[in-house]
Amino acid sequence: MGGVSNATLPPLPATDRPDVTARLRDALLGAVFTADGLLELLGAPAYAALARSETVPALRATRGDTPLETLVRLFLLQQPVPHARVAGVLPVDECLDSGWLVRVGGGSEPGGAQVAATVDVRPYGGPGGEDWFIVSDLGCAVGGAGGIGRRDEGVVLGVGGASTTLAGITVRTPVASALDLGTGSGIQALHAAGHATRVTATDVNPRALHITALTLALSGAPAAELREGSLFEPVRDGETYDLIVSNPPFVISPGARLTYRDGGMGGDDLCRSLVQQSGERLNMGGFAQFLANWQHVAGEDWQDRVRSWVPRGCDAWIVQREVQDVTQYAELWLRDAGDHRADPAEYQARYDAWLDEFEARKVKGVGFGWITLRRTGAAVPSVTVEEWPHPVEQPLGETIRAHFARLDHLRTRDDAALLEERFRLAAEVVQEQVGLPGAEDPEHVVLRQNRGMRRATRVDTVGAGFAGVCDGSLTAGRILDAIAQLVGEDPVLLRDRTPAQIRLLVEQGFLDPVD
Repeated sequence: MGGVSNATLPPLPATDRPDVTARLRDALLGAVFTADGLLELLGAPAYAALARSETVPALRATRGDTPLETLVRLFLLQQPVPHARVAGVLPVDECLDSGWLVRVGGGSEPGGAQVAATVDVRPYGGPGGEDWFIVSDLGCAVGGAGGIGRRDEGVVLGVGGASTTLAGITVRTPVASALDLGTGSGIQALHAAGHATRVTATDVNPRALHITALTLALSGAPAAELREGSLFEPVRDGETYDLIVSNPPFVISPGARLTYRDGGMGGDDLCRSLVQQSGERLNMGGFAQFLANWQHVAGEDWQDRVRSWVPRGCDAWIVQREVQDVTQYAELWLRDAGDHRADPAEYQARYDAWLDEFEARKVKGVGFGWITLRRTGAAVPSVTVEEWPHPVEQPLGETIRAHFARLDHLRTRDDAALLEERFRLAAEVVQEQVGLPGAEDPEHVVLRQNRGMRRATRVDTVGAGFAGVCDGSLTAGRILDAIAQLVGEDPVLLRDRTPAQIRLLVEQGFLDPVD
């Protein structure tokens, strides 16, 4: 991937005026220009509409002249506001001088002119209640079905659904070093700054690095080390990290029109390269977490495809959250770029190009999901590849950390050792019995989690009875002996056939080892 041209995009605010940035932050907080303040001012429907790039409800809700309404119109709705009105809220002259604002409209005196924002500044609530601000290009705070506000190659988007998903699944244990590959507006680097001593953020787009610096400074977070380059190119030889995160340009597209989403490699090669190269950049015990797309190719198992990406020495948990056929996929990203509003012939030509690309590669669909690696150095790594399109409870970072901790625990215990352990049923697991109404016995029993992944798994009567008794007081072997006596089964045979079911219940988080 080469460099990115930003010749047609407007200048950005200066990053070398920390005094102005600090005063701007204080003014924003003083006017309660926060996630909670916006929700209270706009109401839930208008607030949610902003996340869909729909501004009319918010325009209707900000017809007054309070400081908060002024800031919403200025930074979120990109409306010109009279200079005098802004001067009552912000250090307007300093903001003009450092590039956060620009004069527009008429009036010979400063008070008669209007000012407008040069970037979108969007309040964002941190996981610990922090009041953060995400900077992005005007009209590009979110993408989605409405299409981005402009289609310049190097445009920098703000926070969308993918960004918040990655932030939610990331393991948040304290670490010495974190790497955010393809930082964009800096949202992942901002989160990492809360639990990493040193944060490095990279991007092929220098404009994104500039905006990341603004996001961190305006949020009151420590500065990150910013490096320009593609994938791991900016990482120095021998440099390793405890955490690597990336919401990469994973879209499988013909060509590379938009830097924030199109990686410029063929098919899903960018995601494959990112995953394969990350293992050697991780410290022992470190996590690498990515969002990714992968191709569903005719005659090939998609699970085998992504399983082959996992680098040596790493455990992996890969979750496919959604699959789209090639027509749905093409339409989604054509709308994202605003192509549906272009000339119909141009739209049709672009649509054809997408389908030609997929046909040439024998691609029938595209999967989207999460990839988490943990470097263990284990001789026999654990690689879990699964499809889970059902609702989950975010944030999932602790759920993911615990998943790998349980894998570590299980791999060091053979079946005999497992039966000498004590287990406890995880919190908020319920049992459901499924069968015909009035039937004496259920057709099957399902254990269901109401937290985290919200999994459901079918178990036999022994598995259900075992899980129900697990309160940490008895070993697994003693519980099975008691069940064998109740059901009239040979306890030796029961001990032989049950450990596999216990391992699955532990791996999936239904049972927790007491030790």
